[in-house]
Amino acid sequence: MQRDDLIRRDLSAVWHPCTQMHDHETVPLTPIARGAGAWLIDVDGRRYLDAVSSWWTNLFGHAEPRIASAIAEQARTLEQVIFAGFTHASAVQLAERLLAVAPPGLARVFYADNGSAAVEVALKMSFHYWRNVGRGERRRFIALSGGYHGETLGALAVGDTGLYRDAYAPLLFERLLAPSPDAYEAEPGETPEQVALRRLDDLHALLERHADTVCAVIVEPLVQCAGQMRMHHPRYLTGLRALCDKFGVHLIADEIAVGFGRTGTLFACEQAPPAQPGGQAGITPDFLCLSKGITGGFLPFAAVLTTADVYAAFYDDYSTGKAFLHSHSYTGNPLACRAALATLEIFRDTPVLENNHALAARLAGRLAPLREHPHVADVRQTGLIAAVELVADKASRRPFPAYERRGLRARLDALSRGVVLRPLGDVIYAMPPYCVREEEIDLIAATIAHGVEAACR
Repeated sequence: MQRDDLIRRDLSAVWHPCTQMHDHETVPLTPIARGAGAWLIDVDGRRYLDAVSSWWTNLFGHAEPRIASAIAEQARTLEQVIFAGFTHASAVQLAERLLAVAPPGLARVFYADNGSAAVEVALKMSFHYWRNVGRGERRRFIALSGGYHGETLGALAVGDTGLYRDAYAPLLFERLLAPSPDAYEAEPGETPEQVALRRLDDLHALLERHADTVCAVIVEPLVQCAGQMRMHHPRYLTGLRALCDKFGVHLIADEIAVGFGRTGTLFACEQAPPAQPGGQAGITPDFLCLSKGITGGFLPFAAVLTTADVYAAFYDDYSTGKAFLHSHSYTGNPLACRAALATLEIFRDTPVLENNHALAARLAGRLAPLREHPHVADVRQTGLIAAVELVADKASRRPFPAYERRGLRARLDALSRGVVLRPLGDVIYAMPPYCVREEEIDLIAATIAHGVEAACR
């Protein structure tokens, strides 16, 4: 299909996500025909390096043959089956393998079909747990300022990104906000760890006042992704787990974006330092929400992992009304389960995380010179997630006016150079697939540097 015809037909029939469609009167759509590794190829054969992993979903490259073959094999035997009262081998095997690699102490897997749905499951399950154990007064949630957990109503309610949330505020339940441990907000001379400890004090005070009515605290471990890639010290996770234990509230870890190797470990929760010298690193949340990379970017899918204690609170005679009657038509979809199994097999059989560490180090080195740019307030990185924050004034960190859309200038500049970037406001970030080569890392960094110049003219 020809480019112009495809674009014309799209704009006459399709409504795209997270888009002011009026923009496409001046900003053309990019019609993609296929993908290969870290690259997307448009209908005219032009190649684009996918530096954002197609909204953070793609792990090992487009059309990755091992995952594609697994899906094809599954499709020849069973493509879908109702998951209430039925089961199948791929769903069972996937649950077993997820529990085997997840933080210790998680014991059950509940499947959903996207990240927002996973958050909804965790919120409902936590609330329903307290109801089932006779603590129905617990009906509130604590979230972090600047957080993002999805765009269904429950997920929006615990979010704090006004761009997505504000229009629907009248529809949302009230949540309590704790200040984010965002290292960017450090006071003069304060280290990221000190920021984390100070914010734990704030959370402690909030829990002292409200714990008796709180179901859970929800957090994006290490990186608040849609909240402009704000990053925090892993010490916060250790303290957060301790506070949740002290006050008897659940901890929901939203690893939808940061799970499956993005931060340098398979799960970000693994990086929490031990609470005691010589202790074991990592924390175990009460609910672990997974999606995006779980299928390597091939199919929409999600899973919520939880504890035996939570499961036991729902396990009773049907007449007690304690069952968790939440469902999705495609719960446990065999094709998605098989894609997720193939994804985990790649982690098992190849040194993915070791390779990522080398790629992350190269990306850090290539972006480091931007720290001296007069319009760059911060260059930050966790694993293979790197971000550059643009400001009008470096000394005061005064931002550019939002209406100037400096980030859009950087995105269009990158596209003209054959790289897909999608800044969050004036934060230019990269989250590439793990199959990128060193020279492609160099191209991403050079494109970001060029985009900074283009955005700040």
